[in-house]
Amino acid sequence: MRQRVLPNNGVIGLQPTTDQWLHLARTALWPEDDLPAFQHAFWTARTAYDAGHLSDLAYWAQVLDHHPGARRLRELRDADTDMWTSIDDHVIDVLHQAYESGLPLVLLSNAPRHLSDVLDRRPWRRLMTHAFYSARLQVCKPDPAAYQHAMNATDAADPDRVLFVDDRDDNCHAARHLGLRTLHYTGHPTDLATALQPPN
Repeated sequence: MRQRVLPNNGVIGLQPTTDQWLHLARTALWPEDDLPAFQHAFWTARTAYDAGHLSDLAYWAQVLDHHPGARRLRELRDADTDMWTSIDDHVIDVLHQAYESGLPLVLLSNAPRHLSDVLDRRPWRRLMTHAFYSARLQVCKPDPAAYQHAMNATDAADPDRVLFVDDRDDNCHAARHLGLRTLHYTGHPTDLATALQPPN
């Protein structure tokens, strides 16, 4: 049986809406008419945060260029978490079918520590044989070490027996370089359902 490695956001999770970005910017007391600058600051330090190298406080201090108070830090963390926990019910349906067919599913997601804990409590998490989060691994996709952790969990001797699904092409490119089969997910659950069908 072919084994699969599945990430989270952009596949299971929906990408944040503009309203969610604006809510986070307002929580940060960032000017609403300067959302691109806020997003730039948000992403500049994100890899280190996702990899567990920055605490919540250290991350938001870099984004804002000052330390937020304890209350605002909690509000920022909650708003940030909310952005990454909206799920695509159609994808969940596909994964339920795969799970019920006996197909092993492994989650590999770039996520900071608090978000990782929240995701682990979601009902769909039980569909996954294992879940690997960058903050716990101390490394983010597309670093090869992140994929290796997930590969080891599948017990697949041949990387060609693993399908890696991600919404980012750079992550898929890195997986292909390691010999994994890939699906660059573009938001169509039918593509995922087709890719998860057992071979003839």
